[in-house]
Amino acid sequence: MEETLEKLASPEISPIKDADIIAYLRRSYKFAEIAALAERDALVLNTCEQLGITVSDEELQAAGDAFRLEYKLLGGSETFAWLSQQRITVEDWSQGIRVALLTKKLQEHLFGAAVDSQYVSNRNNFKRVALSQILVLDLTEGLKIAQALREENASLCALALEYSKGKQSRENGGFVGIQFLAELVQEVAEAVAKAKEGEVIGPVQTKFGYHILRVEKWFPPQLNESVRERVLESFFQAWLQQLSHFNYRT
Repeated sequence: MEETLEKLASPEISPIKDADIIAYLRRSYKFAEIAALAERDALVLNTCEQLGITVSDEELQAAGDAFRLEYKLLGGSETFAWLSQQRITVEDWSQGIRVALLTKKLQEHLFGAAVDSQYVSNRNNFKRVALSQILVLDLTEGLKIAQALREENASLCALALEYSKGKQSRENGGFVGIQFLAELVQEVAEAVAKAKEGEVIGPVQTKFGYHILRVEKWFPPQLNESVRERVLESFFQAWLQQLSHFNYRT
């Protein structure tokens, strides 16, 4: 009995093979998620090849150096230990950095001018808003919640935890984050565009239901590097979704 327990406490496990990992992804229902990411990379590589977008050896070296610095892989031994832990080769790692660089270059090629032009012509789209909301499916219920917030000084957090059908807003006590005005659903963006901080808006009807919203804070328009990258990524994601929808229909 003791011998059996000892074996169970320290079982011998054979090294996991790539085929085992793929099998795990399938049975854990994560295969489609990984497949979508792989399809995105394939699309990036194919599109960059068609457009003649490339990465130089110098760019690849600089990105590799930045990666090692970020992950504190300051020497060869640390780098190779990390590669072993990740179960990848130097070539795999280098290809990952190359695809990331090509993705950024493709985003800039496709949407860089559009982002800059939009900022110049419509700065309001680059305003950011910290927003809380309660999402319900019934208008009467939405009206009661909005009234409670406006007239009874009820807790939005408590009401969101009790009533909100939106996963993010329910789990976060109503807070749904800081977003660009242009990233919001059109009906919501129009409703909050001229609202003041602390103002309760709604119910606003969208395809998701009825939104009771509160503007927590406004942030002025800006187009620094991090903001620009975020907007480029949103444009790029919309482009990918359009391609996916087109490919699905055809």
